[in-house]
Amino acid sequence: MNGLDFILEHEPTLRLGCFIAVLLSLAIAERLWPARGDARPARRQLANLGLVALDTAVLRLAFPLLAVVLAIEVDARGGGLFGAIGAPLWVEIVLALLLFDLALYWQHRLLHSIALLWPLHRVHHSDTAFDVTTGVRFHPVEIALSMAIKLALVLLLGPHPVAVVIFEVLLSASSLLTHADFALPSRVDRVMRWFIVTPSMHRIHHSIRREETDSNYSFNLSLWDRVFGSYRACPKQPEREMPIGLPQWRDPAALGLWPLLLQPFRRPPAASAPTDSNAREEDRSNA
Repeated sequence: MNGLDFILEHEPTLRLGCFIAVLLSLAIAERLWPARGDARPARRQLANLGLVALDTAVLRLAFPLLAVVLAIEVDARGGGLFGAIGAPLWVEIVLALLLFDLALYWQHRLLHSIALLWPLHRVHHSDTAFDVTTGVRFHPVEIALSMAIKLALVLLLGPHPVAVVIFEVLLSASSLLTHADFALPSRVDRVMRWFIVTPSMHRIHHSIRREETDSNYSFNLSLWDRVFGSYRACPKQPEREMPIGLPQWRDPAALGLWPLLLQPFRRPPAASAPTDSNAREEDRSNA
């Protein structure tokens, strides 16, 4: 058995193992070197972890044919764009990772700009703090939509299955990393931002100010924000002090698992936290 066969045969175990290892490592790191202190135990963290468990169950029930399995079938038939091109394996993997990451950037940006989709993604942004558990705080309907888009890309591109495994691992790891409550030294962060999204870069995206939330959409590679003009270098307030979340959804009663599941189908209440003229004063769905 070669390395590629081993990765495909043990894909679920490898993905789960990487997820748990990254989650625990970052949970320890943000307690030892906190940027804001948001990682203190709280009810919202239990709701966030409850969402990831529910999301996993929904994917297993709604999508018996997940992205890796579909990629194996498409690749075996020589289907998709890569099947027609016949590029070397390493070229195919690199191109597939770039195209998946680009698609993820635009998916994220459209979730913010399309009024019908924003209430789903709003669940993620309504977190009142910023720590590693925010990286798994996604509504099940958004997760299902994301999987449907991913399956469509697999059919269109026909990437090698290993490329899909690598992307899945990178996606979950980067979501945890970019939401962790720690900050790299400023000089290191400035250099790293030219290549990947750092926690400080993504933290701006969770600011209570709408013009800051509408920036820094990238997940893995930071270049997409620079290419498409959505990059923001720093928030108006220091990142260690800036308010996180949405002013309309700061009531503690809205932080539980059941309220989060119902949130996309409810109208936003009046803002319960003071905001200024630059803050997000009305919900995007009403804009």
